[in-house]
Amino acid sequence: MSEETHKAETARLDLPEKAVELPVLHGTMGPDVVDIRRLYADGGVFTFDPGFTSTASCESKITFIDGDRGILLYRGYPIEQLAEKSHHLEVAYLLLYGDLPTAAELEDFEERITRHTMVHEQMHYFYRGFRRDAHPMAIMVGVVGAMSAFYQDSTDINDPEQREIASFRMIAKIPTIAAMAYKYSIGQPFIYPRNDLDYASNFLRMCFAVPAEDYEVDPIIARALDRIFLLHADHEQNASTSTVRLAGSSGANPFACIAAGIACLWGPAHGGANEAALNMLREIGTVDRIPEYIRRAKDKSDPFRLMGFGHRVYKNFDPRAKVLKKSADEVLGLLGIENNPTLQVAKELERIALEDDYFIEKKLYPNVDFYSGIILEALGFPTSMFTPIFALSRTVGWIAQWKEMISDPTQKIGRPRQLYTGPTPRDYVDIEYRS
Repeated sequence: MSEETHKAETARLDLPEKAVELPVLHGTMGPDVVDIRRLYADGGVFTFDPGFTSTASCESKITFIDGDRGILLYRGYPIEQLAEKSHHLEVAYLLLYGDLPTAAELEDFEERITRHTMVHEQMHYFYRGFRRDAHPMAIMVGVVGAMSAFYQDSTDINDPEQREIASFRMIAKIPTIAAMAYKYSIGQPFIYPRNDLDYASNFLRMCFAVPAEDYEVDPIIARALDRIFLLHADHEQNASTSTVRLAGSSGANPFACIAAGIACLWGPAHGGANEAALNMLREIGTVDRIPEYIRRAKDKSDPFRLMGFGHRVYKNFDPRAKVLKKSADEVLGLLGIENNPTLQVAKELERIALEDDYFIEKKLYPNVDFYSGIILEALGFPTSMFTPIFALSRTVGWIAQWKEMISDPTQKIGRPRQLYTGPTPRDYVDIEYRS
């Protein structure tokens, strides 16, 4: 337990047969936490919290969210300041090491990441085992998990140097792996990374260049993509991050843990939400059809749901959405498609959400998925690549959380308990006597 988190007082829990005193812990920010680690030993009961919405599963110094106020901090720095002044690899250093780097530290870090962007040549053959129409996320789960077979010299989690090398390799290579998945799906040759390009520009080139001609990256487009990477880099103990920590708690190698996180992220309620939001905007089609869909969204008997609105944590405007709204305007203006029908539908839906009593009462504000899908589509990515790009972005956060967990002296293998509601003990009946 860190010195910032300490026992200040206790909470009393009155059970049918006894009372239990539970320590109350204080972090540097956020709600107090009731320490229930001895609840079963002292009180003989478990807590019941489906979805862990009221449970702190770990102690962390990485990311802080105040959903009621719409605040997101990376290591104490507001996401708005980082999005305006920083870039993804500088934020990656911040998340991994706790402080912003000096100029020399950042140069060294970027150099080390850049030198790891190529993948083992044999991994190219690995792709041929997948069908051409395989979803890029299916490919990424398999290939990232297979990294432990190609990079066996960085799988010992007890060796700090191997943990560091594995971290650099994943941050550097997952963009290459994602771009290769895209190229494979469209039948084009793989494009090798270039060490003279920045992180986002390199990814864009690996996705859209072809050997027959040169590819020039527009700096505004690269900046918009880098901002998407930065804004998605970490988000506290979400489902995929918790999956990485849970997998890591067993002692699994880092490549397996990140592959588990990618698999969890694939779900439409998590990383697939931006794809679902864009599909919804396309379904609405034009601004004049919005009232019809608003009525459907308010009708509890109608299965239609507005995607890209509201958030499990944020009960205010998602601070990441504010940044991406500006990026969407810049990118669509640059590409000359600011009158794109999908964007017009998005803007009108946003206006309604901020003024309509129904949305205000239910706090259904546009979230980050609402705009990220529009930007990625404008950049030329198919919807099947939206979640792989999310996985690419979140990799550094997963790694930072995994490294923090590994170094935590209180860490134990994850083992949730349950409220059992099945049959009570009964005797086996031979098959000829069963009715």
